[in-house]
Amino acid sequence: MLNIVHMTVNGKEQELAVDPRESLLDTLRSRLHLTSVKKGCEVGECGACTVLVDGEAVDSCLYLTMWADGRHVLTVEGLKGPNGELSPIQQAFIDEAAVQCGFCTPGLILTAVEIVGTGKTYSREQLKKLISGHLCRCTGYESILNAMERIAGENPGQTATDNK
Repeated sequence: MLNIVHMTVNGKEQELAVDPRESLLDTLRSRLHLTSVKKGCEVGECGACTVLVDGEAVDSCLYLTMWADGRHVLTVEGLKGPNGELSPIQQAFIDEAAVQCGFCTPGLILTAVEIVGTGKTYSREQLKKLISGHLCRCTGYESILNAMERIAGENPGQTATDNK
């Protein structure tokens, strides 16, 4: 039996018939072709599938699509500006060389959007704890933390929609 789900994904209304067991990860990647959402561990340990649901970072591999009914979902594809420009958070990751292979980057960027969206200032130690649900095998995390510190310092309270 399929259920009808209505959700807003990257600012666009979506209506989908989904199996009640379907993960948001599978819906976003397979049905909506949003490939920034990475399929990593599929058990909520790596953070590669992180998306924002109503502004909160969630592991989409553990989040059922049905739970997104009536909610707003944001992926990295939704961060681009009206002319395709990068968001300030994405630019900070580039400027600080926080991107290597790129597999973990979309999830980390969305976590950074959530962190910056709080408008709070965090110490480096606090930022380490806030990104502890993300595994990165390439960067060593220092450049990622530099990017997060940079954007939080430049744009306190910056959200994804402020770029549009």
